[in-house]
Amino acid sequence: MRFALLSAAALLTLVSATPAQAAASYAPLPPHNPYAGPDGTATMHGDTGSSDATPLAGPGAGPLSSHRTALASACPTVLVGGDGFPVALCTTIFGLTPTVHLLDPGTGESLAELPIAKGSLLGGVYAYLDDQDRLVAVDGLGTLLRIAHRRTSSGNWELYVDSSLPLTGAVPEGDAVTGVSPDWQGRVWFATGGGVVGTADDRTGTVRSLTLPAGEKIANSISTSPLGTAVATTHATYLLTAGTDGTPHIAWRQAYDRGPGRKPGQLSWGTGSTPTFFGPGTGTDYLTIVDNAAPTVSLLVYRAATGEQLCSVPVLKAGGSGSENSPIAAGNSVFVASTYGYPYPKLPTDAGDSVPSSAGFYGGLSRVDVRADGSGCDLKWDDKVRSAAVPRLSTGDGLIHTVIRNPVIPGTNGTSIIDPYYYGEIDPETGKVVRTKYLGAGFIFDTLQMAGTIAPGRVVLQGTTTGVLRITAP
Repeated sequence: MRFALLSAAALLTLVSATPAQAAASYAPLPPHNPYAGPDGTATMHGDTGSSDATPLAGPGAGPLSSHRTALASACPTVLVGGDGFPVALCTTIFGLTPTVHLLDPGTGESLAELPIAKGSLLGGVYAYLDDQDRLVAVDGLGTLLRIAHRRTSSGNWELYVDSSLPLTGAVPEGDAVTGVSPDWQGRVWFATGGGVVGTADDRTGTVRSLTLPAGEKIANSISTSPLGTAVATTHATYLLTAGTDGTPHIAWRQAYDRGPGRKPGQLSWGTGSTPTFFGPGTGTDYLTIVDNAAPTVSLLVYRAATGEQLCSVPVLKAGGSGSENSPIAAGNSVFVASTYGYPYPKLPTDAGDSVPSSAGFYGGLSRVDVRADGSGCDLKWDDKVRSAAVPRLSTGDGLIHTVIRNPVIPGTNGTSIIDPYYYGEIDPETGKVVRTKYLGAGFIFDTLQMAGTIAPGRVVLQGTTTGVLRITAP
């Protein structure tokens, strides 16, 4: 695959000319959650609405450079607090132990680490930073942790558990929490792989829960907005609210087409989406997921307040039609990346066989726009970008940032352990790649469809199977 490379001068023109246009086209983002960290860096998907968009700009014009911090761990979650310090939640290659790392903002090197109790495969993935820059996660023992960092008397940094609250009464034995997010009342919403959704208030010690219909699993994270909490199970999309005592209630439920089975390049049989709030009015007018229909998946958009389905648009038609990634959504626009055929080295124990049993990694990226009058949606473009990470839209520079996995043999759909990886920037108006930077080849650079984060100072932090990449320009 060939990519158009912009000259430094052309890129400078693009970067300097587009922020105001981008802000107008892709605004507003979901409202700031007062109990979460900075917008764009507080959650894996940027904010508690899971927009996968950020107001922060990526690397500017000039030669790009990259540095890899080797942590012998897969690092799917890299967040940045209000103090500027990145915090990564990683899982060690040997032992599969979830481990929190505090990273140096200037170099990306690990300043401190803290292992936490091991749980399910997805238990070491989803977390967020609260308004005090503490990492909020649930460990393998079912305990809600707030992990803070500080300097010791010797001048070194340390990570420590600032508070903890057991969820054992709400999380059944053998089950594990997969997603957490704060609501606008300061409670922590959580969801388990087995289909339990609950709230935990560690100020009072109150934990309340609701079990969703039998057979429905939750394999992705959850999203929160002033309207409520969005959850996508392997069968349906939900909006939930909580009573005064914190007990969850179903506001609406919409089933979707889950297809004949798990597609290759997905981790469960059902949607691969963390549900995403977006919209041109409040930033949470709509809610969107991608279904698992065969042979072609569709982007589904609902009115967030009522659950009314606004549209169903077939996407990823040019490449592989299946997605394990949360959509990007901002303003009236939604972007969907394909993971169809992506070779994950490890699957959840209950993933089941895929249908078909194998497939090449075709790539794919689609843009869908909701019409200004809210009467429906339209596919704007459909391309074959082989994104190997969860893309991130910057309204600060008007670009989509991701990592691209090229085949060893150009023009093929195969993957190998020596595939090259490139940081890539994509024009959201056309879907075309406008700049790339070679990162490396092989397993140690595999970004494994993990989300990158744009940090203050125009720095991209991207987790890999073995650590964290830090991508910058002068």
